[in-house]
Amino acid sequence: MKAVLITIGDEILSGNTIDTNSNFIASQLKEIGIPVVQIFTVADTLDSIRKTLETAHQLGDIIITTGGLGPTKDDKTKTAFAEFFNDKLVLDDPTFEHLRKIFIKRNREHLLEINRNQAVVLSKATIFQNENGSAPCQMIQENGKITICLPGVPYEVKPLIKDKIIPFLKHQLSLHYIESQIISVVNFPESLLALKIEDWELALPKNISLSYLPIGNRVKLRLTATGNHLDELKSQLKIEAEKLKPLIGEKVISWNGNEIQEILKEILIQKKLTLSSAESCTGGELARLITSVSGSSKYFLGGIIPYDYHQKISILGVSEKTISEKTVVSAEVAQEMSLGGQKLFKTDISIATTGVSGPNSDEFNNEIGTVFYSIRVKNFEKTNRLFLPHLERNDFANFVSQRVLQDLIEMIIQEEH
Repeated sequence: MKAVLITIGDEILSGNTIDTNSNFIASQLKEIGIPVVQIFTVADTLDSIRKTLETAHQLGDIIITTGGLGPTKDDKTKTAFAEFFNDKLVLDDPTFEHLRKIFIKRNREHLLEINRNQAVVLSKATIFQNENGSAPCQMIQENGKITICLPGVPYEVKPLIKDKIIPFLKHQLSLHYIESQIISVVNFPESLLALKIEDWELALPKNISLSYLPIGNRVKLRLTATGNHLDELKSQLKIEAEKLKPLIGEKVISWNGNEIQEILKEILIQKKLTLSSAESCTGGELARLITSVSGSSKYFLGGIIPYDYHQKISILGVSEKTISEKTVVSAEVAQEMSLGGQKLFKTDISIATTGVSGPNSDEFNNEIGTVFYSIRVKNFEKTNRLFLPHLERNDFANFVSQRVLQDLIEMIIQEEH
């Protein structure tokens, strides 16, 4: 069973909008054992949509499209679908009633007639109503294929996929259980890691696959098991993970964690430690990562972004003399920032970043890509330097933030030993 995704919209092709839908849908399908073999991005024209549907039906068993379902005349998706499936478009009364309730709830009933076209659907289609928007999801099952037509707005796509499409596919296709475990390994180059665990990998049961997912100097080993009995799969994964402990145990920061911020949450809650941040070059990305996890308020007490060096002095108590002698991008300033943050928020742990993300240098003419970050765990402090001259600003902030949180986790773990 294979899937093909089609993203429809000129705004995607122009680069004005990023296609996040395909990434989300592919990850959700993977969780139920359906691989995506091709992703297309096409213009909102009848010819391009029709031709892509033809190709997609040759490649896959499940075809999912997103986009091109607006109320305006420039959206051609439904017409292209009707032509491809030799179907007709009809006004669907239940969908129109659903639409009417949405518009009444939003006090926009006067716009209902303009959006009436949203309730026009393919006569052959099964309809999944969209609780977060006006365009319904339509599905056609024909010639052993399942074709699903979704709107393009991500906050509409995600609940439709997660709450309606995935459960439908699992039931319809009687899919096997899929269970995964992610083991996070640090400071072990991927090639050497693969060599170290080669014999273990070759001896894995046939129903378990292994993927290497490198992120900076961290590698996530993703074990995925498929089968008919969930408890057996969990037991299998646990047994295989245990076999890894004598091989790479000292390099593992988590035996069952996905994102770095989720691993951090588990450790901080377990040890009852509090955390704060003082960010300059990362511009709040550290705080964003930390607070992206539900329940982070239990350990993250707050963060600040003293971007201008005068704010580092007035808010964090960084010495003006230190800045004058060492410049604002220095190990000494990072250290004073983390100390000031720890005192300001009264936390066990404080993390601080200072650097030049580019594309221009700072007023002290520090080299673009230079970063110093300080991690302070109670009375122990560690400062590191990175040099990332080729990363764009957003990638720069994300890479540094991921690295800071990873180093923090390593420090806490090492403290145990």
